[in-house]
Amino acid sequence: MYTGYGYGTNGYGYGMSSANLLYIAVIVLMFVGMWAQGHVSRVFQAYSGIRAKDGRAAGEVAMELLRREGNNNVSLARISGTLTDNYDPRTETLNLSDAVYASNSVSALAVAAHEAGHAMQKYTGYAPLVLRSAAVPVCNWGSRMSMPIFIAGLIFSFRPLVYVGIVLFAFAVVFSLITLPVEFDASRRGLQMLTSGGYLSMEDEIGARKVLRAAALTYVISALSAVVQLLRLIAIANSGNNRRRR
Repeated sequence: MYTGYGYGTNGYGYGMSSANLLYIAVIVLMFVGMWAQGHVSRVFQAYSGIRAKDGRAAGEVAMELLRREGNNNVSLARISGTLTDNYDPRTETLNLSDAVYASNSVSALAVAAHEAGHAMQKYTGYAPLVLRSAAVPVCNWGSRMSMPIFIAGLIFSFRPLVYVGIVLFAFAVVFSLITLPVEFDASRRGLQMLTSGGYLSMEDEIGARKVLRAAALTYVISALSAVVQLLRLIAIANSGNNRRRR
């Protein structure tokens, strides 16, 4: 097969192996991911200076959104940092960062509503969130151990370890893919609660959508990077098999 650099894809001569091509893709996606993180910060800052129509602090609005939906199970907490906001389904706590908790900006309301959307997912038993929460322990362990096991398998030429590493990394990939519908749905729920309650003007809604779309892009890139990395590990394992057959 012609690769553009020479002939062959087995890593010998002038050819470029599929593992190398995928490695380049991983690097490219890493830089794209860094750009996406910066883009989130830029968009968040841009709408942090714009006061939302409602005028109240995002923390207060988020709790009101949940009460309007009949969800009285959630508590509110303030945490340090910027864009560190999260919802903990184990304790049913809405953790809002310093930049969001007391702010009345469009950015703050968008982020707080997104986290409230996660709380509503728990309240309604949203299946992807239930699945993701159940998968967290296994996926976290797999993410930590996959590469050491995979590399150990290569060093000692012990193929079962290589495949175990790939399987463990696959769990992390599955977690990234499950995260996508969870995050998209939380944004959809949050915006729906804000707009139906009249908390945003039309201009505010446009800004809130931009903030949430920028954040969603980071999850898409993260999932894509995980998939490409998994394909690269498989390609490395296959190239090792091909060399042993010669």
